Amino acid sequence: MANIKVIDVNVGVTAENDRLADAIRRRNLDNHTALFNMMASPGSGKTTLLLAIAETLREDFAIGVMEADIEATVDAEAMAAAGLRTMQVHTGGECAMDAAMTAKALDEFDGDDLDIIFLENVGNLVCPAEQDTGASRNVAILSIPEGDDKPLKYPLMFEICDAVIVSKIDTRMYFDFDDDAFRERVSELNPDCELFFLSAKTGEGVDAFCDWVKAQTLMVKKA
Repeated sequence: MANIKVIDVNVGVTAENDRLADAIRRRNLDNHTALFNMMASPGSGKTTLLLAIAETLREDFAIGVMEADIEATVDAEAMAAAGLRTMQVHTGGECAMDAAMTAKALDEFDGDDLDIIFLENVGNLVCPAEQDTGASRNVAILSIPEGDDKPLKYPLMFEICDAVIVSKIDTRMYFDFDDDAFRERVSELNPDCELFFLSAKTGEGVDAFCDWVKAQTLMVKKA
């Protein structure tokens, strides 16, 4: 039988991404900047929610937003129109940001003077969960219309998050979403995960999530 050398390329790629991600976290700690990696499906309301969050937090914190998409600048334009420092990141067809992309974006963004940077990742519940971006905190957003079964279908997303937002709660009357079942499913995957139910449209629950963001940011700034 021939002696065949086997190289696990994925291990090497993952190790390099982890090294870069740790370097990003050290850099942001040194700059007292909290980087929040916001992950969700297309249409979950990420951009609308970020605008509402920024409006609440901007009096107390310097905020920037990095918009990651395969193409277009629609979301970045919305952020800029709201007076936020923003930049558009095109991933070249990749379905998620990784640490190398994030590091390059941070260099170009020149956000070392910011207290908070929100990275609005490419919209899907699979690829972003597989890549460590070097974020201070990971946040998943799931809208009521998407259903309460998503932790069963995409467990990794909910396992790696520090907080999960259930958005568009103003649409509850139109969709069958079981809050208790969702809480139980998330808790089984990640018992330390914070869970927030909110509506960017009505403002319900936004303050509670902003209080969590404030607390996490102050933890980073004091580290």
